Amino acid sequence: MRDEERRVLMSGREYVGAARIDGPLVFVRGTHPVGYRELVECVDADGNVRLGMVLDTSDDAVVVQVFEGTDGLTMPGTRTRFRGRPLTVGVSDRMLGRVFDGLGRPVDGGPAPLADDEPDVNGRPINPTAREYPRDFIQTGISVIDGMNTLIRGQKLPIFSGNGLPHNELAAQIARQAKLRGGATDFAVVFAAMGVKHDVARFFMRSFEETGALDNVALFLSLADAPSIERIITPRTALTLAEHLAYDRGLHVLVVMTDMSNYCESLREISTLRGEIPSRKGYPGYLYSDLAELYERSGMIRGVKGSITQLPILTMPNDDISHPIPDLSGYITEGQIVFEREMNGRGIYPPVAGLPSLSRLMKDGIGGGMTREDHPHLASQLFAAYSYVKDVRNLASVIGEEELTPLDHQYMEFGEFFERRFVNQRRDEDRTIEQTLDLGWEALKLLPAEELHRVTDEELDAYYHGNGQS
Repeated sequence: MRDEERRVLMSGREYVGAARIDGPLVFVRGTHPVGYRELVECVDADGNVRLGMVLDTSDDAVVVQVFEGTDGLTMPGTRTRFRGRPLTVGVSDRMLGRVFDGLGRPVDGGPAPLADDEPDVNGRPINPTAREYPRDFIQTGISVIDGMNTLIRGQKLPIFSGNGLPHNELAAQIARQAKLRGGATDFAVVFAAMGVKHDVARFFMRSFEETGALDNVALFLSLADAPSIERIITPRTALTLAEHLAYDRGLHVLVVMTDMSNYCESLREISTLRGEIPSRKGYPGYLYSDLAELYERSGMIRGVKGSITQLPILTMPNDDISHPIPDLSGYITEGQIVFEREMNGRGIYPPVAGLPSLSRLMKDGIGGGMTREDHPHLASQLFAAYSYVKDVRNLASVIGEEELTPLDHQYMEFGEFFERRFVNQRRDEDRTIEQTLDLGWEALKLLPAEELHRVTDEELDAYYHGNGQS
């Protein structure tokens, strides 16, 4: 009999006693052959069932990670049942407007919604050749994103932030305002919180309630006081619902995941308990592949109406962009939105750093027929001018502003206007792409025309010399 057949036949067999309990891990010896990531039920002495998943398996022992923690479990009194299948979650479009824990169980006082399907939380396999290249512009209403770091439908664009910066406010604003151009399509939002505080969770819920968007949002909350091991499964549960809404129901889904740094800390905790050889800063060597497994569940499939766009949020330890979490995330995703603490200190919202932020798919989703024909050249010119502003500010800090040339003073004026009028906006302000581009031209009008080398003569005539504002 093959191992697979034997495992199915023996699924449900109960093993009494554990060889070892270490943190969220339970070690069981003398089991039948079990599969990697197989669903496990751990029963304590009072008969309470806790779900877990096989983390490691061998002829000698099986390692089970218990999502709800191992408090109260004893080695002689723990009973373990292997279910012979991976962890699944019931999904339905009736989950929109509801709040769940990290395992997909309702925590809003309502009954569990009737499930249309119960797929594997590890995701459905997608043939890479069936993926469609993302090209559709998503209007977020935020100028520094729409104009300079454009979000494209099906893209994964993380926010690199730091403790105390308004990344949650920006994520909520994008979730409320995101829309496709040329249609009234609104996004269904799947929000996954991992290790966040209660006030952060309340902020998102209040933000969606006050704007009437909550009915179109599904929240998965694994809060700071929940077992840290639950954070491992939370994004997978949320993405499983997103896949159902996008690929089975044809919705355009925006997935917000915060905070990915807490998720990675849980990975490091488990890796340490397993005695694995650590990689950079103690994180496991498979951190890259684990993050890729989550991020690559975004995108579009040829012939399928729906799509998944990801907006993961991670707080960089000590604002270090070279830290393994943002560093590896940057290799997997198509750009990043980087927050700058100095801009936040000057009261600029959102405090998005102009130069390190980028959207690698921006070039394929802007221009004539998508945003406006002048958008690509305008964005390039704004980047170039703002880069020169940074150089002038550094020079002024050395020799003083009074020693700058008249042209340098014009660039300083441009930089102030760019940050205070173009980047800065209210937390409830929803700008159209035309308003954003017109603001960009207003900023460029503070510079001499001969300094604008990245826009065409036709664009200068229409928007710099003329009144080509929309």
